[in-house]
Amino acid sequence: MQDLKFPIKFVFNISTLANDFTATDINGNTVAYVKQKMFKLKEDITIYSNDRKTEVNYKIKADKWIDFSTAYSITDKSGMELGKIARKGWASLWKAEYELIDQHQKLQYKIREENGWVKVMDGLLGQIPVIGAFTGYLFNPSYKVTDLKDQTVARLKKEPSFFGRKFEVSKVTNFDEDDDERIVLGLMMMVLLERRRG
Repeated sequence: MQDLKFPIKFVFNISTLANDFTATDINGNTVAYVKQKMFKLKEDITIYSNDRKTEVNYKIKADKWIDFSTAYSITDKSGMELGKIARKGWASLWKAEYELIDQHQKLQYKIREENGWVKVMDGLLGQIPVIGAFTGYLFNPSYKVTDLKDQTVARLKKEPSFFGRKFEVSKVTNFDEDDDERIVLGLMMMVLLERRRG
């Protein structure tokens, strides 16, 4: 995923059994097809160049068995580690919080949910038959990516949609092009985890 043109849209497929989505850039070009392997004890995500699954570009795997503080290692097609995304354990119960770690194992960015109440309401009303299918139009959480100076550099927002299947990543300020890839891959993993939470 080089020279990404923001905003990047994630659109989940509702016609497949897998937890999968397509990522497209501002021009509608596919930049990735993301598929989570089902029935795995450890998270296993494959990122393809397109939805025909002709070429694997990245893999994201849990470093250990599923728990609140699991780190997810991001590697390219050659197996080289590009970084990690880690959930901030108990801090994530109320408002989701993750850390993006670079290839040198150093903290680079933080990802935080902006309003915890939105997810609570989405989760509660999502359990009600019929109404639950429409909460994607009412409650749309957003997450900000901040640097070590606490400046927002990017934002991921759930867009109003049936079954809450659309998300958009926008760039708030300029950051190193080398970081585009790590930030977007980290958000891909985070959205798979958070969408499952509600």
